[in-house]
Amino acid sequence: MIFADIVNFTPMPEKMSAIDLVHLLDKVFSRLAALVRKHGLGKIKTIGNAYMVAAGVPVVCGNHAESMADFALEFPQSLRDFNKENSLDLNMRIGINSDPLAAGVIGKWKFLYDLWINCVNTAARMEWHGIAGEIQIIESTCDLIAHVFEIQDRGTIETKGKGLMKTYFLNGRKAVVSA
Repeated sequence: MIFADIVNFTPMPEKMSAIDLVHLLDKVFSRLAALVRKHGLGKIKTIGNAYMVAAGVPVVCGNHAESMADFALEFPQSLRDFNKENSLDLNMRIGINSDPLAAGVIGKWKFLYDLWINCVNTAARMEWHGIAGEIQIIESTCDLIAHVFEIQDRGTIETKGKGLMKTYFLNGRKAVVSA
């Protein structure tokens, strides 16, 4: 589960028209959608300026944690390219969690596919308590990807509704050494 959020977005509506704001989000989220497809993930929904992505739903995949990590690592470069092309200075926070989750369709008239359970809340907390420009993960994700990704220990942080959690920053793929 991934939560990605545009940092310092709240004051933006005061500086631009609603239609310009919608066009801006559409451009940014369209880039994310291309990365989602590239990595075999599923966009679940946007929540204001936040973007919710999952791996392994509705079709289970064996490399969900690596796919999410690769997506998360490409997102900042995509945003930097977008900033350069549009003379902007947007930044992001990304939170990832790799615990089990529940998914389904709710509603009788306006159907909504959504995800629930601890995994969603924890990924949201990783994003919320993250640092701009960083990808924050928890121990369960670290355990799944540390063999192929560079991970930096952030330490234990206090998280809303969760208490103390051991967290890490995802920094990149490990270099492949040729023999």
